[in-house]
Amino acid sequence: MTYALQTRRARFISDGVAAASPQTLLVLLADRLVLDLGRAEAAQRAGDLEKANAQLQHAQAIIAELDGALDHDAWAGAKELAALYGWLQKELVTANVTRNADLTAQLRVVVEPLADAWRQAVTGIPSVTTTPAVAATTAARSFGGVA
Repeated sequence: MTYALQTRRARFISDGVAAASPQTLLVLLADRLVLDLGRAEAAQRAGDLEKANAQLQHAQAIIAELDGALDHDAWAGAKELAALYGWLQKELVTANVTRNADLTAQLRVVVEPLADAWRQAVTGIPSVTTTPAVAATTAARSFGGVA
């Protein structure tokens, strides 16, 4: 890809993100978190520790952003979601420091239902059992986390 094309692509993406609603940004961040974890796992398994580190650090930045944007007064489940974010941060550091691809894969399994639940909530597709609160609680319990 040429530099000019890369620049136009980056501008297109930047403009799209800048115009996105907060709900859409939440879904974009959640989807990117899943992508980062998948890339990190693949890099760890391939022995590309520099790439794995970059992906895991980006995942940590996303979790920090999600946690920082969490309005504890607007939603009764915010405390539990914040605890899940804290647990994820700790586990992301552990997965990075220990170079543990299996842990990274487990974290992706935790995050995927949460990302799916946010996407469903934003797009208006009704879900009987997978709400953000249910997904967060279920995911955390599945891997010995909070809740």
